[in-house]
Amino acid sequence: MTSETMIRPAATLTRQPLQVRAKRTASDGVVELELVHPDGAALPGWQPGAHIELHLPSGLSRQYSLCGNPDDTSSYRLGILSAPASRGGSSYVHVGLAENDILEVSGPRNNFELVLAPEYHFIAAGIGVTPMMPMLEEAERQGAGWKLTYMGRSRSSMAFWQELADKYPGRIDIRPDDEFGFPDLGALLGDPRDGVKIYACGPEGLLRALEGICAAWPAGTLHLERFAPKEPAAAPAPAISFRVKLALSGMELEVPAGRSIVEVAEQAGAPVIFSCMEGTCGTCETRILCGEADHRDSILSDEEKAANEMMMICVSRSKSDVLELEL
Repeated sequence: MTSETMIRPAATLTRQPLQVRAKRTASDGVVELELVHPDGAALPGWQPGAHIELHLPSGLSRQYSLCGNPDDTSSYRLGILSAPASRGGSSYVHVGLAENDILEVSGPRNNFELVLAPEYHFIAAGIGVTPMMPMLEEAERQGAGWKLTYMGRSRSSMAFWQELADKYPGRIDIRPDDEFGFPDLGALLGDPRDGVKIYACGPEGLLRALEGICAAWPAGTLHLERFAPKEPAAAPAPAISFRVKLALSGMELEVPAGRSIVEVAEQAGAPVIFSCMEGTCGTCETRILCGEADHRDSILSDEEKAANEMMMICVSRSKSDVLELEL
């Protein structure tokens, strides 16, 4: 998983300097990085599905899924796709970054946690395989049934496929488009049934198709991680002004139609932490104490949005005249 954003200088994020211990080619267009603490100190722990955020010298911030072993606290492993249409983050990592360089890193954070289940079907396309790699290990550890369907343009573009095939012989369904074409997702998933969790990461077209197919499955079956903000099926309701109470800061603020909660709270001096400003990274997730949120993020599931317990204050707004937050 990757998403590219600009870090605003006023944001306060816990960072640490990490050193590039190794940089190598993982496939056509993908490099693999190993990051370590310069002094050899242990790194913060994480669980499958977590990502870290790299803060680049240009001011760009990028989030990348961790694809190593969560039990290894000596290093972080990343797979990073070259994205020519990006704003320069991936090109810096591919071209400008060298072994032994120091990067500022924050995290890990996890918006894609692996829910305990007796059976999993993991579906990855391209660089979307990275969050799946530690999930496979965890599913093995749990003794759960699982399979991975891994898609891509060609084997040469599909990072880590040989490593996975060697590690789990007969368990990985490698489906490059130039050999198989685009798969029949409905046939791959089979009939709807209880006890299965489907985890998917890849391009928006794949995720949209899975959402349509899994609408017939039990609620909570499908878990997705997106590279970029989800395109709404319909235009969102027009933004209107509302008031927000910050319970911990003792403030009540007006949020006008053209501004976000993050922007208004930051200007008032509240201790907000944020990054992407597009509802994909989860940094600004905040608990709702009172009121109903107008959820516009690409992280929370439909069930989580309906529960109305948490919201991403960088993009989401309020359906209530007043919204009270634990902030």
